[in-house]
Amino acid sequence: MQIQVAFPIEQTVIFSLVLFAVILVSFRKKKEASFFPLSVTNELKGFGILAVIFSHIGYFLSTNTSFLFPLSTVAGVGVDLFLFLSGYGLAISAFNKKLLPWQFYKKRLTKLFLPLWVIVALFLILDWLLLKKFYPLAEVAGSFLGYFPQADIFLNFNSPLWYFTLIFFFYLIFPWVFDPRRPTISAIMIAVLSYLILLIDLPVTESVLHLYKLHYLAFPLGVLFAAGFCKISFWQKFIPTKLEKILYRLTHLKTWGRILVLIILGAVIAYFFINSGVGKKEIITQTISLITAFGLVLFFLIKKGQFKILTILGIYSYEIYLIHWPILYRYDIFYKFFPAAIATILYLISFVGLGWLLHKIQHKILKKLPGLN
Repeated sequence: MQIQVAFPIEQTVIFSLVLFAVILVSFRKKKEASFFPLSVTNELKGFGILAVIFSHIGYFLSTNTSFLFPLSTVAGVGVDLFLFLSGYGLAISAFNKKLLPWQFYKKRLTKLFLPLWVIVALFLILDWLLLKKFYPLAEVAGSFLGYFPQADIFLNFNSPLWYFTLIFFFYLIFPWVFDPRRPTISAIMIAVLSYLILLIDLPVTESVLHLYKLHYLAFPLGVLFAAGFCKISFWQKFIPTKLEKILYRLTHLKTWGRILVLIILGAVIAYFFINSGVGKKEIITQTISLITAFGLVLFFLIKKGQFKILTILGIYSYEIYLIHWPILYRYDIFYKFFPAAIATILYLISFVGLGWLLHKIQHKILKKLPGLN
């Protein structure tokens, strides 16, 4: 059942001010000199997981959808960021070291599934012991296999895991389709293959299929972005001035020029936060989400320095993604006793702590498995 509290708009103001203050205070000088350093990847992941959490709180946990608005409007952007960064990261890794399919699966799928298995087992036991709640055997088996065909936020075991099946699909096809010698063609092939599969009568609900259609392009676009910066000749085929040169100039602007570009990007991003396109035609929603996600990528690349709090959230974003909804919905302990702003802050702190713990457990297990670090 939903929390039957219409959180007042004042709580959104209080929470937003605290959040932005913490983010600003955590600003640090960027240590890495590379164009797209790991710290930026983690910052974007941190932003993405916040977008997902705020959407689930503002639109499903609360009866008042104005709570956390407009922070709660961009869950789709968060999903696109994760897919984009996954495509980019896998392509960059493949450029550095091409793995055979079985080597790729051994390395990547273990890291993908191990935290999932821990979380699924943990919540199944907790739901049984504390809530006397049981799930159909098919749903339990499917959860361990990474198959989540439904995404009912209130009825399914862990509805946000619909995303897991999508990213699992991309992991499955990537080592077979991606060729470091032809990254552009590989990205196009991934997009076309994904589109063709979406035309099949897949054994998923209409709502999950809709989510697939909204977000399937983000992964191949991440691969394409990696191709553009690792294969210089790529951009010469399409535009007279190489995109990498344009972005290089943007990331090396003088202080005032950088500030001006960041203000423009911030205004565009804020506009699409408020006008997210949710509820409109599929192509409109998809386009707005991708534009917003790419705008955020540019914003974080151009700014000088890093927001440490977002970096921390990004490091543990996968673990937080796996645990946040069951805790918020079935095991709420904060919204019952604290004002909404304070409760939301306490949850974010708790999620980071639990994410850190799960990350450590996973790391210890992986250390004992050769060839997976």
